Amino acid sequence: TLRTKEMDHMSPRLRAFLSEPIGEKDVCWVDGVSHELAINLATKGINKAYILLGQFLLMHKNEAEFQRWLICCFGATECEAQQSSHCLKEWCACFL
Repeated sequence: TLRTKEMDHMSPRLRAFLSEPIGEKDVCWVDGVSHELAINLATKGINKAYILLGQFLLMHKNEAEFQRWLICCFGATECEAQQSSHCLKEWCACFL
């Protein structure tokens, strides 16, 4: 199937994140969120993946805006920001 083909091109971390609902997963489960970025997020109250997802949804799934927010407010690298927004976008495509 198409979905299986897409899964082949994903990192193991992204595949794991997309394999089930978010539930109470820590923010560090989100693909692209490094240990350092997770600490920066948690310091400002974003310690769960669903809270980060909520911010992504509040930004109307606008990846560019979300990436700028991660970089400006939390010191994410461009790569981290891109991976994180892609991860959340893919999760939305699977579960919403």
